[in-house]
Amino acid sequence: MPSETYYSITDIAIVTGPNVNLATKPDWLATLPRNVVQTLREAAGGPLLLVCEHAARFIPEGLGNLGLEAAEARSHIAWDPGAMRVATHLSALQNSTLISQKISRLVYDCNRPPTSPQAIRDESEIYHIPGNANLGEADRAARATHVYQPFRQALADHLDHHAPRALVTIHSFTPVYNGESRAVEIGILHDSDSRMADAMLKAASQNPAYKVGRNDPYGPEDGVTHTLTEHALPRGLLNVMIEIRNDLIATPEAQQAVAAWLSEIITSALKTFPVEAKCPE
Repeated sequence: MPSETYYSITDIAIVTGPNVNLATKPDWLATLPRNVVQTLREAAGGPLLLVCEHAARFIPEGLGNLGLEAAEARSHIAWDPGAMRVATHLSALQNSTLISQKISRLVYDCNRPPTSPQAIRDESEIYHIPGNANLGEADRAARATHVYQPFRQALADHLDHHAPRALVTIHSFTPVYNGESRAVEIGILHDSDSRMADAMLKAASQNPAYKVGRNDPYGPEDGVTHTLTEHALPRGLLNVMIEIRNDLIATPEAQQAVAAWLSEIITSALKTFPVEAKCPE
């Protein structure tokens, strides 16, 4: 196997090297890390399964930065800056398992099913992604097989063998999107099961350290709740997606502060449910 050019997931994977000619690089699968999924505190007995789909910005060398300039491949379009650090702190505070993806969402967005056009984007905001343009079905299937399916299976296997009370996914978003400022600081997102979101929003209203919104800046209509609908809803598991504005988690101190606040809100929310709470039929 090739040497793995990502760093510890705690330090967040980074893209290395300049933009390259795809035609000169080896088959991208030969440059894919042996394991694309990272699990922290696998045997922890805490109440949550934490998930970070966009933890890293690593693009396998064989994909040549997908034709992007190095700065573009390091930007927020490739990952959710700060999200993995917050999730790691939250995992420690809640003594709960954290499963994260080591590969950039530009290679495959693990919060989308293979049938979604958003799973492999050739445009992201103002950026064109040449390495994702005009992909054939075989290329798309290979990305899904080698990036998405191991991640999906890791979540399913954990839930089949453990009994967390809630599934919580951690993301970050930009303070400005397409020229529009976003006032919300932390978004509490849900799909058809709003129980955990409702309880967290109530707890947040009693501890108003941040501007919190429901299904803001995204909602299920944007296709962002795939992990919840794929893994939590069929099991009747409490679930929520958390979006944090990334300018609020740009430093280690800020990441710890947001994680501590989220831990308090989650703990308060869980107290409102029976230990064996399941989604009503």
